[in-house]
Amino acid sequence: MAQQPQIPASALDFLQQLQQNNNRDWFADHKEEFVKQQSSIETFADGLLNELNTHDVIETASGKKSQQRIYRDTRFSGDKTPYKKYWGGGFTRATASRRGGYYYHIEPGNTFLAGGFWSPSAPDLKRVRDDISYDSAPLRKILTSKSFTQTFGTLNGEQLKTTPKGFDAAHEAIDLLRYKQFLLIKRFTDAEVLSPDFLKNASQAYKNMRPFFDYMSEVLTTNANGISLLEE
Repeated sequence: MAQQPQIPASALDFLQQLQQNNNRDWFADHKEEFVKQQSSIETFADGLLNELNTHDVIETASGKKSQQRIYRDTRFSGDKTPYKKYWGGGFTRATASRRGGYYYHIEPGNTFLAGGFWSPSAPDLKRVRDDISYDSAPLRKILTSKSFTQTFGTLNGEQLKTTPKGFDAAHEAIDLLRYKQFLLIKRFTDAEVLSPDFLKNASQAYKNMRPFFDYMSEVLTTNANGISLLEE
């Protein structure tokens, strides 16, 4: 049986050094090491993609395609450090009928996997809120399930401080209606990241997102009568 890809300790070590030397001269002097460590993350992402495709259908073609560039866009930021201090990337689900996406963020002391809807469009947000307003029970059942609470704790994401327009402040699901983002986050310690079981555990965390994704996909691809909104 082939050994599963594993995050090497050197990948985290490189990031720790980069955090302390986040400048172009240091990076140029250590470019060869960067390429080596980035390759190890690419190999891990390939393994993660293979795992994902055992329980979902992913559009992203490879671990390399999933990776974000390490170079920061500093044009509109007060922080002018040129490099990200983490390895990050994401996987896109295939076809318009599968909504939601997967993300990985590997950083010393701050590794997490995430999934969901970072910036839903206004029409999508309205459809989700309308469904929650009509009947919040299906979503609450998912959010209070054992697999969800043990993996993610609670639903994450930015929320309105006030009541969304068109909804009643006294609605029983006002706590859910205030969400502007819908994010599922699973955090890992450095020891867990470096464990041989990390790939398996990461895959399971992604798999535990599926009931939420299935709910959101149905809401966002059908009308109030359950008829598909997608073109045949």
